Amino acid sequence: MREARTLGSWVIALFLASMLVWVAVDTLAPAVGTKNHLFPLFAETSGIAYFEPTGRLAFGALEVMIALLVLIPLTRRFGAILSVLLMTALAALIIQLMMLQIQIPVDVVGEGGAITTTQSDPGALFYLVIGLLVASLALIFIHPGKDEEVR
Repeated sequence: MREARTLGSWVIALFLASMLVWVAVDTLAPAVGTKNHLFPLFAETSGIAYFEPTGRLAFGALEVMIALLVLIPLTRRFGAILSVLLMTALAALIIQLMMLQIQIPVDVVGEGGAITTTQSDPGALFYLVIGLLVASLALIFIHPGKDEEVR
């Protein structure tokens, strides 16, 4: 049973870490010619100017740090707990956008590298955050932790 929990822990940890790094790269260093529209939108709708660039950089750095913590077995559960807190904060912000019925601008790279900005429903981003939240919660409970002493 412990081997199955260890394998499950590794699978979820690798998924969670890769997704966090993917989101962090898009947050910290978007592709050439594109930009991250989410945090300026948070700043505009909330009136809190610290969302861009300070909030964006802080969230990106936290995502990278949590990804590293999740990859190390000794700190995996702590990283998963931090991930739950971060995903809960992001989910709350996105729910605010959904309640205000605000569309999220998204840069799309088309044929020949042409970049166009379209409007997207925040629901897709919300589902991504909820998926990462569920993976984080599963990792907290599946990770076997330290070996118990046999007496």
